[in-house]
Amino acid sequence: MTAWPVVEYGDIRELRGPLVVVGGVSGAGYDDVVTVRLPGGAHRHGVVLEVDRDTAVVQVLEGTAGMGRHGSTVAFAGAPMRIAVGDRWLGRTCNGRGAPIDGGPPVTGERSAAVAGAPLNPTWREPPAEPVITGVSAVDALTTLVRGQKLPVFSVAGLPHLELAVQIAAQSHVGGAPFSVVFAGMGLTHADAAYVRDALDERATAGELVLLLNTADDPVIERILTPRLALTVAEDLAFTGGRDVLVVMTDMTSYAEALREVSSARGELPARRAYPGYLYTDLASLYERCGRIRHRPGSVTILPVLTMPAGDITHPVPDLTGYITEGQIVLSAELHGRGVYPPADPLSSLSRLMRHGAGPGRTRDDHLPLAAQVLAALSRARQTRELADLIGAAALGDVDRQYLGFADVVEQRLIDQRPDEARTLDDTLDRAWQAVRTLPDRELVMLPEAIRAAHPTGAAG
Repeated sequence: MTAWPVVEYGDIRELRGPLVVVGGVSGAGYDDVVTVRLPGGAHRHGVVLEVDRDTAVVQVLEGTAGMGRHGSTVAFAGAPMRIAVGDRWLGRTCNGRGAPIDGGPPVTGERSAAVAGAPLNPTWREPPAEPVITGVSAVDALTTLVRGQKLPVFSVAGLPHLELAVQIAAQSHVGGAPFSVVFAGMGLTHADAAYVRDALDERATAGELVLLLNTADDPVIERILTPRLALTVAEDLAFTGGRDVLVVMTDMTSYAEALREVSSARGELPARRAYPGYLYTDLASLYERCGRIRHRPGSVTILPVLTMPAGDITHPVPDLTGYITEGQIVLSAELHGRGVYPPADPLSSLSRLMRHGAGPGRTRDDHLPLAAQVLAALSRARQTRELADLIGAAALGDVDRQYLGFADVVEQRLIDQRPDEARTLDDTLDRAWQAVRTLPDRELVMLPEAIRAAHPTGAAG
C-alpha cells in the first residue's frame, strides 16, 4: 500500500487525537504516505493532511493510542497512497484500510492506483443509461437505479437500511453483462459486520464481490479511507476490467462524523453543526467518481446509505448529499411501523435519471407510464386519507374508497417483500398492474390508450 520511505524525522511536537504534528520536515507534500515507527519496532501508517513551512500534520490510520512524542520516528514516502488494483480484489474481505480479514494474503496486482482518485472529467462522461435491476420492487418499479447514477438511501436509526443495502448488494444484476459489487461498511457494529459477511457470502464465493468493513471500534481515520479504497477498486474493475460495478457505501453519516472529528482535532473553524466547511466538497469528491466514460466499457454506480439524525432531512449530511446526487430513496418510519419491508416511501423518493434507464428498449414499454400512474394515484390516496381523518371514512365517495384500497394493495403487493426475495422486473411491473386494476378505467389518465388496451384493467369504467 505504501512506497518505500526516503526520509525519517524524530521531531514529534504534538499528538492530537489521531493526528501527529512533525517538525523539521522538508520535501513533504499533501496526501503523501507516511510510515510511523514506534520504539518497539511496530509500524503504523498515515497520510499527510497539511504542510506549513517545516511542519507537517499527519493522520495515523491506526490511531495514536500508545504512541509517545519521544522514541518514535516518522518516514515520508514522498508520494501519495496507492493500492494494487485488479480482479484479485474480487471475492476478498478486508478491513477499512484494505488489509485482509478473511485469512487470505494481502491483495496484490500488476497495476496500482492512487487512493485519493479524482472525479470524472465532465468532457469524458457518457450520460447514464440502462438499468441496474435490484430485485427490489420499490426501487425497480418507481425509482429505477441507472448505470452510472448516484442514488442515495435516506433513513433513520432503527429502520432496516442496512438490510436493504445488503439485499441490493446481494441480488442486483445488469442482465448478462459482467457485474460486480463493492460494499463499503463504515462504523458497523461487529454484529452488523458479521451479518453483512454472511448475507453476501454467496456473491463473494462467486467472485463478484469486494467487501471492505470498518467497524465502530476501528480507528476513526480508517473510516475516512474506506470509501476511497472502495471507489479506487471499483474504478479499475469498471474502466479497465470492463465491468458494471455497483458501489454500496453505508453509513455515510458515520463517515461525515469521522470527518468532523478529524477536523476538530486539526483545530479548524466549524461550520453547520460543527461539521467542517468543506463537507460539501469532500462528499462531492466521492460521489462524483461514479459514471460512464465515453468509448470505454464499464460503469460505476453508487448507492450511498445515510441516516438522518432525528429524521431531519435538512441535516448537513442528507442536505448536501441531495444537492450532489440524482434523487433519493427515502425510508419511512410510518411504513416500517405497519410492517412493510422495505419501508420505502414512493412519494418522497425520486430517481432523476429513471427516464434514461427505463422504458422502451431498456425495461418495458409500459414501465414509465405505469410508474407515473402509480405515483399519481398514491398522491390522490394520501390526500384522501388526510380527508378521511378530518371528516370520517363514512363520508367518502366510492372512488375515494377505491383509492384507499389501491394504496393498501400497493403496500401489500408491490412494495412489501421478503429481505431475501429477488423479484424479476416482469413480476414487479405485473404487481403494479394488479394495483392499478383496482381503480376505475377513467381514473388511469397517465396510461395511454394503447397501453391500457394491452393491459386491460378489468375495473368498472
